[in-house]
Amino acid sequence: MTEPAPAPAAAEGEPKLSKNQLKKLAKGKGKKKEKPQWNLDKKKEAPKKKVEKKEPFVNPTPKGEKKDMSKLPFADSYDPTAVEASWQEWWEASDFYKGNTEYALTKSQEEKFVMVIPPPNVTGSLHLGHALTAAVEDTLTRWHRMKGHATLYVPGTDHAGIATQSIVEKMLMKNENKTRHDLGREEFIKKVWEWKGDYGNKITTQLRSLGSSVDWSRERFTMDDMLSKAVCEAFNRFHEKGLLYRANRLGNWSCALKSAISDIEVDYIDLEGRTFLEVKTHKGNPNDPKGRYEFGTITSFAYPIEDSDEQLVVATTRLETMLGDSAVAVHPEDPRYKHLHGKKVVHPFSGRKIPIITDPELVDMNFGTGAVKITPAHDPNDYECGKRHGLEFITVLTSDGAINHHGGDEFQGLMRYDARIAMEEALDKKGLLKGKEPNKMRLGLCSRSGDILEPMITPQWYVNCSGMAKRSTDAVRNGELKIIPADHEKTWFNWLDNIRDWCISRQLWWGHQIPAWFATTKAEGETITKNDMAHNDRWIVARSEADAKEKALKLLGCTEDELVLERDADVLDTWFSSGLFPFSVMGWPDDTADLKAFYPTSLLETGLDILFFWVARMVMMGLELTDTLPFHTVFLHAMVRDKEGRKMSKSLGNVIDPLEVINGCSLDALQSRLDSGNLPEKEVARAKKNNQLEFPDGIPECGSDALRFGLLAYTVQGRDINLDVKVVVAYRNFCNKLWNATRFALRYLEDFAPTATLMEDLMSSGKMANRDKYMISRLMKGVEAVNDNFTNYKFGDAQQAAYQLWMNDLCAVYLELIKPIMNDTSEEKKDARWAAQATLWVSLEAGLRLLHPMMPFVTEELWQRLPGRGTLGESEKPSIMLAPYPECKEEYKNEALESAMTTIMDVVGACRSLRSSYNINNKVLTHFFVKTMDAEEIVKAQIDDIITLGKASKVDVNIDNIPESVGTSVVNDNLTVLIDLKGMVDYKKEIARLNKEMKKTKGPLEQLEKKMASDGYIEKVPEDLKKENVEKQEAYKKKVIDIEEAIANFEKLLSLEDK
Repeated sequence: MTEPAPAPAAAEGEPKLSKNQLKKLAKGKGKKKEKPQWNLDKKKEAPKKKVEKKEPFVNPTPKGEKKDMSKLPFADSYDPTAVEASWQEWWEASDFYKGNTEYALTKSQEEKFVMVIPPPNVTGSLHLGHALTAAVEDTLTRWHRMKGHATLYVPGTDHAGIATQSIVEKMLMKNENKTRHDLGREEFIKKVWEWKGDYGNKITTQLRSLGSSVDWSRERFTMDDMLSKAVCEAFNRFHEKGLLYRANRLGNWSCALKSAISDIEVDYIDLEGRTFLEVKTHKGNPNDPKGRYEFGTITSFAYPIEDSDEQLVVATTRLETMLGDSAVAVHPEDPRYKHLHGKKVVHPFSGRKIPIITDPELVDMNFGTGAVKITPAHDPNDYECGKRHGLEFITVLTSDGAINHHGGDEFQGLMRYDARIAMEEALDKKGLLKGKEPNKMRLGLCSRSGDILEPMITPQWYVNCSGMAKRSTDAVRNGELKIIPADHEKTWFNWLDNIRDWCISRQLWWGHQIPAWFATTKAEGETITKNDMAHNDRWIVARSEADAKEKALKLLGCTEDELVLERDADVLDTWFSSGLFPFSVMGWPDDTADLKAFYPTSLLETGLDILFFWVARMVMMGLELTDTLPFHTVFLHAMVRDKEGRKMSKSLGNVIDPLEVINGCSLDALQSRLDSGNLPEKEVARAKKNNQLEFPDGIPECGSDALRFGLLAYTVQGRDINLDVKVVVAYRNFCNKLWNATRFALRYLEDFAPTATLMEDLMSSGKMANRDKYMISRLMKGVEAVNDNFTNYKFGDAQQAAYQLWMNDLCAVYLELIKPIMNDTSEEKKDARWAAQATLWVSLEAGLRLLHPMMPFVTEELWQRLPGRGTLGESEKPSIMLAPYPECKEEYKNEALESAMTTIMDVVGACRSLRSSYNINNKVLTHFFVKTMDAEEIVKAQIDDIITLGKASKVDVNIDNIPESVGTSVVNDNLTVLIDLKGMVDYKKEIARLNKEMKKTKGPLEQLEKKMASDGYIEKVPEDLKKENVEKQEAYKKKVIDIEEAIANFEKLLSLEDK
């Protein structure tokens, strides 16, 4: 009797029917009832009805005012545009979202719910993955608010240093043909702020459309004055504690960004051998038709040994770095090279004398030639070797990846991979090139730009994270910090237990400029340079330039006129400011009322992909700077991918804007968006083809409620989500069902006046029928399930529990059961009718409150339309979002009655199945007989309900004189239901129909079996297709058997009729 929710994993295939469905089909019920779907295969699609063009909705409610339901008729069908209009503006204008500081100060941590939004990049817009985050977070926030907790949900956006600067630079070049250097730093930063003002608010529009109940009065941007103050303070405190320092180290350098990046911003690709790749920062390889460059090879070349005819052969995967070689290493025990210990080789291009050193740690004498070129400035292993042997560190690249002065006239100015080609040719001419072979290798790519990274020695600022990391792992190990799902704890420990110092400086202009100044005197001029580590003590970390000046004067002992202060031009890693977000948004480092009332926060909800980028850093920085965990729970929802399992990405063209689902979007608009992006032509074509297949008629308008509810159905902890937008769209049908059911139910409540204590009045009235008590018990069970699942972050289970309560218990069962009593206005049935009305009102009202956190708009609209609104006393709230969340009352649950109702519904199910099996018209009532061993009293007590739901004229229980002309349904060992078929069925007609159905079934079966028996089928057909064909074959065979059984049954009944 239950109606299944649209299934995220709904598989298509033909004919995949259950045994019962096949049986019904064989006996004439017709085709399988489809789950809510759209965009069906054209061949299977029923003829479309002509759809009337929808008139555009005109909102009559002034912005910020409450809808006046008395002036808005209850529409015949659900229209998300009309339903969702005005509520968001009214909620905001009424300050319902606003966190109450005074109220929060009176509450314990257990009575608060505080959460900060994972601040999305100001550059972009939200896709469906972000919409899942918003749905989960707002569901929790609304739930806690309705539970009476002091609630605050803080919105904000991230300045996204690299992404934002890149976008504005491209715009500047496109519109004005200028670079940022043409403008200068100050003017360029002004341009970025202008861009942020013009284009940076799309995300807030999306969040409002999604119904996110964030406190907009506390909206933050990571470059705001308040948050910038926190960043400066954190930098200074880390420095004062000796955790922050400046060093010249080998690190990851992006030549495209001309900036250092941290270790966790590196993506890797594995090459199996010789591979050609596009390098966007280069002009193109003239030797490749597509301009690509060669990777995945190892090149061998020889170094001439000084004052000798001998050569020492070495090999490298990065030939261009040989310009920076400062040694060749051999193993001290390698007999081939003992005579070369202490000697030198001669660099073939610069003539430099390079020492031959021995290093047992680096060199494997059994690998290759046993000789290794050492480039300390461009390789992590060589860097350590260089430090061990005191070698020269020679950087051969400029910041953009060109060869610097170390390349001499021959190579200087060439981009690194063009220089690789040129050097190979030059070595060949000198007779020193010894060969090139395919070589497995791993390339590190910048996750921001996609550029191939270069190990480079540059001066950067670092934070020592070891102590903070230990506190962070200890917090999880001792249970102070809970990570859900718990299997991510291993990842947490693995990363933090092996953490390296964090490089926090970036060579950008947009971002928080590092609060450090290099101090010199005018007399010193350029004799002291800021990149010389010998003068690292000249760097003054301060909270302001005035503070820096005071410190510098004290350090140098000079006059103010003699002092020269130069601020570090670099900015901080974007994640530095994001790591402070839970407390910087509350006003830290100032001792604000918000900080006292709302910090620490309660929960951090985000995707597992930023567990290290953001979550770990918030925990580390929170513990170090506030001595408090910034939150007690981390909930990591699964990664949202498209239905093919690919990550949602602009570069793949598979990103869908939530507004395109909420408002609907034509196919032309979807395709135009792809054309206006920066996708390669090949990817555009692929994405367009997918759109054409998936959305031939575009994406229908679904509304925010359907989108949120559909996304929550996908939340299975710890698993990737392969999101099929069509499944999300199917939940619009649920919104329509909700709308129509409430509209229908309200007809029964036109003469009903609820009271403020209606539930208590009803339960103590003594007027309730079993069906009423059953409905209240089911309501309590549903309420209990949703609350428990929200508590345990099982949003998919909560969604299903609410769905089943509405679709099955309320709509499919209770609303049907009460039709006779609702239509009986006699004095005799007055009390029973009142009990049914009261039960219905209570169930509708509580059911809407139950759904509200997941579906805020439609529940508010319907809740406001319930009779009695505004008459229920001082405790009545103006909005459903402020009404108390339903709680389960154990005394209202009735297990015995629910068990009895299960038996009744089994009987009803059998009645309906029998009617369907024999194609009995809905308007014709039928006589049923029930045989039961141990449920006679239960069935007799609710015969009226069986008559109502089973469309019966009469129901007899355990009588002896049952006619022979009956159809039978055995429910179980203790329960059998029979239907009197006399005069109800034309047996000959049914037999003829089934014979025709048999021909339609055997034809496809024979064709399929012929195909499966054909030559080469086993060898050539893919396994998944063979498996699918076997399933089809079994389904067809089962259908044939069912039809044969049905024909035999009708022939038997026909013979009885003839007698």
